[in-house]
Amino acid sequence: MRNELKVNELYTLKETIAAEIFEGVTYPWEVLPKIGAFILELGKKLPADEYEKKGEDVWIAKSAKVFPSAYIHGPAIIGKDAQVRHCAFIRGNAIVGEGAVVGNSTELKNVILFNKVQVPHYNYVGDSILGYKAHMGAGSITSNVKSDKKLVIVKTPEEHIETGIKKFGAMLGDEVEVGCGTVLNPGSVVGAHTNIYPLSSVRGYVPAGSIYKRQGEVVEKQS
Repeated sequence: MRNELKVNELYTLKETIAAEIFEGVTYPWEVLPKIGAFILELGKKLPADEYEKKGEDVWIAKSAKVFPSAYIHGPAIIGKDAQVRHCAFIRGNAIVGEGAVVGNSTELKNVILFNKVQVPHYNYVGDSILGYKAHMGAGSITSNVKSDKKLVIVKTPEEHIETGIKKFGAMLGDEVEVGCGTVLNPGSVVGAHTNIYPLSSVRGYVPAGSIYKRQGEVVEKQS
């Protein structure tokens, strides 16, 4: 089971400008405390003909579309052809991948969005990593702090894995589809190519290639 939680099982690293942050890492949540410092170093190396530095520690690709009412606090990198739409709120420590969409009233904090991720309508994504082409439906959010404020544990059917982290939203693998109005509880890890039904409350690990209907009812996708 632990193998299914590893970086190379969840993500296609060629689909992010942040691939280097995962070097030497077993589980993706290990990089969460490193995102801010990584952006500051990466930003300095970005080609000036492709990226502009705006304000303090914010790098925006010249081909990206950032709407006037969006707010971006550094450190942050907005990738090529990305869209940051009206009233988006990027609070810092955020990498928005190429062709990604950060939509109306969506809030990001301490995240890596791989290329072509879509968080287009009223989403909150904090302390999370979203894989290539992952999509969160309208109103779906990550809950990144436990109500008892204790350190987050990733729960699988076989074992509980201590992360040592207090703030941990969700790790979504490549091409995960999250239905509207869903809450991804602290420590959620969703395997690649999995669909989550709308209005779900997700906890722990959801296997790759699954359909999550509700807690306790997860079925394998039929090809």
